[in-house]
Parts: sequence; structure tokens; C-alpha cells
Amino acid sequence: MPMSKLPKLPSIRDLIRIYNLKAKQQLSQNFILDKNITDKIVSLAGLELDNALCVEVGPGPGLLTRSILDSGAQSVVAVEKDSRFIPTLRQLQEASDGRFDVLLDDMLKIDHSRIVQSGLQLGSNADGHIKTFEYVHLLGNLPFGVATPMLVQWLHLLSLKQGIFTSPNVSMSLMFQKEVGDRIVAGASDSARGRLSVVSQSICDAFRIYNVPSSGFVPRPKVDATVVQLRPLEKPLLKSSLGTLERVVRFSFMKRRKMLARIFKDWDPAHIALLEECEIDPTLRPQDVPTEKFCQLAHVIEQRNIKLP
Repeated sequence: MPMSKLPKLPSIRDLIRIYNLKAKQQLSQNFILDKNITDKIVSLAGLELDNALCVEVGPGPGLLTRSILDSGAQSVVAVEKDSRFIPTLRQLQEASDGRFDVLLDDMLKIDHSRIVQSGLQLGSNADGHIKTFEYVHLLGNLPFGVATPMLVQWLHLLSLKQGIFTSPNVSMSLMFQKEVGDRIVAGASDSARGRLSVVSQSICDAFRIYNVPSSGFVPRPKVDATVVQLRPLEKPLLKSSLGTLERVVRFSFMKRRKMLARIFKDWDPAHIALLEECEIDPTLRPQDVPTEKFCQLAHVIEQRNIKLP
């Protein structure tokens, strides 16, 4: 059996000093140096590890990676676009007893089949008896500047069951700027609710699992962070394409302080009937509309090929 714990390794702080690794502001990089934090994140993520692929996005110097491996994960693939971190990650790869691989690539552009094929060659599957993964877990301390585009891309792939999201059981445990995390999990009538809330909750159950204060990062950012977990709904609320739902909520939230009746009247008075058809109270503001109702509205608009402004 492959080992479940890593051997003693140089501290991340020492590796940063040895390799002269500095966080790049233009890449929105911030490092976590306290393994208690990353251990807690992995523990609270509740990862199913039997026949599972763990994909880490932007591992940097690799502290979260260490926690994932120490949890007993047998197939861990990291995608890192900053070549400066490859030496430290290769060092971790050598110490992982064949359970870890790193790909130098951009997660927004990579062919997901590379990730899966890399994972299938790791750990207890070195003999190739597993052909597909039952579980796929996506994890990452996401750069704040690109976190939202990354999530939206993954939600599109999940809605289409493409890439690593073809697995029957998927989870995403991702760190965001706290304000963004608040928006993802916000329910109807929550002041933080917005487009990202509705789009995420149309196909996923989204909930906060851990808060990380700004003091937990180096360099210290101006804002706190939060880890959000998203797991696909057994019965997705989405009835249209995710793209149509995005357009509907973008249009609605452009004037978030106005009632829907006013928003739709300004567009075309005849379209107020769409709200009544979907049993949406026209006196509500966008943030007060349940995700299910937005999905119903998007379905009707898509079915009738109605063009939004």
C-alpha cells in the first residue's frame, strides 16, 4: 500500500527563501504558510478519497498540496502556470511515493484530458486497473483576480458534463476573496446576492466551509478570504443553458435596486407578462427572487428565443 503521509520536508517558508519566491501582485498571488490552515481546509472539505482524483489549481509553493497528500489522497494533480514554483513542486512529487504530479499550464486553457490521464497513472492505479474516477475534487487557493472567471468556466463545464466534470461525483472546494464567497452562497433577499449567487446555485449546493483571515497570508492582502464548497445538485434547478441564465440575471441585476416590474417595463411593457407567467412577484427586487424562479424565467425566454437588451 502506498504511504498516506509525506516524509519530513523543508518548510514552505524555507523553500520560499531558498528559491527566492516572491508573490507576484499582477498574478494576485498570496501564500499560506501555516499548515494548520490548509489541514483544516482539507479536513472540512470532507473529500471522498476512494477512486478519487484531486485536482489542485495554482498550488504555488505547495502547502495545500501537502495537506491533500497527508489526508491520504492517492491521485493528486496540480495545475500551475507560474514556472517559478515547478522546482519546489517537483521536490514534493519525488517525496509523494507516486501520488502526485504537476502540470505547467493555465487552468483556464488546459485540455482536461491531460489532467485525467495524469491522475490515472498515479498512486495505487499504477497498474491501470482504474479507467475512470468515481470522484473528482477540485481544490485551490484561487488568485483573487481570476477566481470568478475560473468558477464561471467550471460551472459551464459542469452544466455540460465536460472535462473533469464528467465524473458522477464532483466537488469544488475553493478559496475566494470573502466578498466573492459571500455572493456565491447568498440566498434570496440576502444583501450580498447577485448574478454569481444565482448562476452557482442553479446547478450546485454552495456553502461556506472555512474563513481565513488576511493575517493567514503572505503578503497580507487587504481583505479576508473564505473557502466555499460547491457540490452538484441531485436535481439541478437549471432548465435552460447556463449562458441564457447568465444573460437573464445580468440584465436583471443591472438595476438591482429597482423592482422587476420597472426593469421589465423599461425593456418592453409586454414582457412584464413573463414575470406573471413564471409566478414571480413583479414588485420584488432582483435579489429577492429565488434561484428556481430565475431558472424558470430563463427557460421561458430561451424557449421563445426572446432577445434580451
